[in-house]
Amino acid sequence: MQELWLRQRPELLEALRQQAVVQSVESSNRIEGVEVAPERLLPVVLGADRPRDRPEEELAGYRAALDYVYGLRYPVLVDSALILRLHGLCQGGQCGDAGQFKARENSIIEIGPGNERRVRFEPVPAAQAPALVRQLCDNYRDLADGDRHPPLLLVAAFVFDFLCIHPFRDGNGRVSRVLTALLLLQQGFAVSRFVALERLVEDQKAEYYRVLQASSQGWHQGRNDLLPFLNFFLSTLKGAYQCLQTRVEVASGGPAKGLMVRELLLGWNHQFSLAEASAQAPFATPHLVKKVLADLKAQGLVELRGRGRGAKWRKLAR
Repeated sequence: MQELWLRQRPELLEALRQQAVVQSVESSNRIEGVEVAPERLLPVVLGADRPRDRPEEELAGYRAALDYVYGLRYPVLVDSALILRLHGLCQGGQCGDAGQFKARENSIIEIGPGNERRVRFEPVPAAQAPALVRQLCDNYRDLADGDRHPPLLLVAAFVFDFLCIHPFRDGNGRVSRVLTALLLLQQGFAVSRFVALERLVEDQKAEYYRVLQASSQGWHQGRNDLLPFLNFFLSTLKGAYQCLQTRVEVASGGPAKGLMVRELLLGWNHQFSLAEASAQAPFATPHLVKKVLADLKAQGLVELRGRGRGAKWRKLAR
């Protein structure tokens, strides 16, 4: 079905790709507790404005990392150099250790409700991290060579072990999510280009942390159980494909495109102008976008602030 959609609905998938990039950047950074002012999200992610502070640099950096991954026209070697490059991009290239392995010990911190933090896992010592990343990459390339092992199992195991090694001072979660997109693409699974996996993870953040903790018990001794993380990984991927199928089917229904515009607008947690909404929904006419916004306003789901070109729409809390 994925290959069929790519051939038959390229204009729709391009619209979904633009939407997914914004959601991926926003959610991946928000999982780490990094947020920017709502009115700054689209200008920074879409490259209209330069970052003004560190959180905005991290948003722009994640967008740059996604652009690199999705811009590849040939398979790249999965090695330490690639991972360091992705880290440098994710960090925005501005912090002192962007693209460098950690120089001192760190802990894996879980961010709970109200930005409450607690230590969930103690990763490997800094001195061991570079060698373990090299070993991880070597093992993955060896096991991925040929059809001896299920590719999704290999991708999930690679990402999980990377998180347990935790080779960077900061940005490990963001790099793991970019690596997930890259490895899935190399194995033929392109859904992350059109549906933000990061958004699906964010929507299940408590469960995400729970399975990470469950699967990391005994990791240092080689006695951990990957199954909880694997189930979460596969169910999230399945959910992404189901979401993609729904969006393609809805958009293929002509007038039902309004349902897709509605989903798009209600999926934003930031202010946006009519022009920005239309740019993110090129599969729909500006008239349809206006109509959907008017319907949402009448239902008390969104409100309009300001007038003229400076007017901004905002989703209301339910």
